[in-house]
Amino acid sequence: MKDDQPNPRPQTRIQQRNRQTILEAALEVFSAYGFRGATLDQIAAEAGLSKPNLLYYFASKEAIHLELLSGLMDTWLDPLRAMNPDGEPTAEILAYVRRKLEISRDFPRESRLFANEILQGAPRMQPALEGDLKSLVDEKCALIRGWSDAGRIAQIDPYHLIFSIWALTQHYADFDVQVRAVLGPGHDPFAEADRFVETLYQRLLKT
Repeated sequence: MKDDQPNPRPQTRIQQRNRQTILEAALEVFSAYGFRGATLDQIAAEAGLSKPNLLYYFASKEAIHLELLSGLMDTWLDPLRAMNPDGEPTAEILAYVRRKLEISRDFPRESRLFANEILQGAPRMQPALEGDLKSLVDEKCALIRGWSDAGRIAQIDPYHLIFSIWALTQHYADFDVQVRAVLGPGHDPFAEADRFVETLYQRLLKT
């Protein structure tokens, strides 16, 4: 049976570039002001486009925010997906910690965008949190529990282990100003954090 739906017209390079410019501008605005504080006028100004031009690409502020969050969820989940059941348990968990710390270093605005969404009750991300995120965390927690039960790492609650990794690594992005103020000049928070978390989790997981 022939499909009556027309194929979407491919975007031109200019349209692709403008769309990406809008998303980049929106990331800057949302990470600074949160969803509620951000406006389409601010995003358009940051993107160097008129508001009508912006609305040609995205129908609403909600549509822009949702697209950013959808892409961010993949970035957030990829390091956990990479935890290898066939690897050495402590090495796999430490690799996950390091990848999460690298994300905080390389994607601080995305981290703040995610944190703002969660603080508002995750109105746009609840299905993803209860779906893909929960399923993946359940899977990896079962793996970690199996490692614990086999005596390959210390007995530890796998869910709270993962929560502690999230809290510790994302702190360096979400509270960057506070971290740098306390450490003072001449410090590299992420290099120092990398050494600290490796020592911390090696001791925590040691049998």
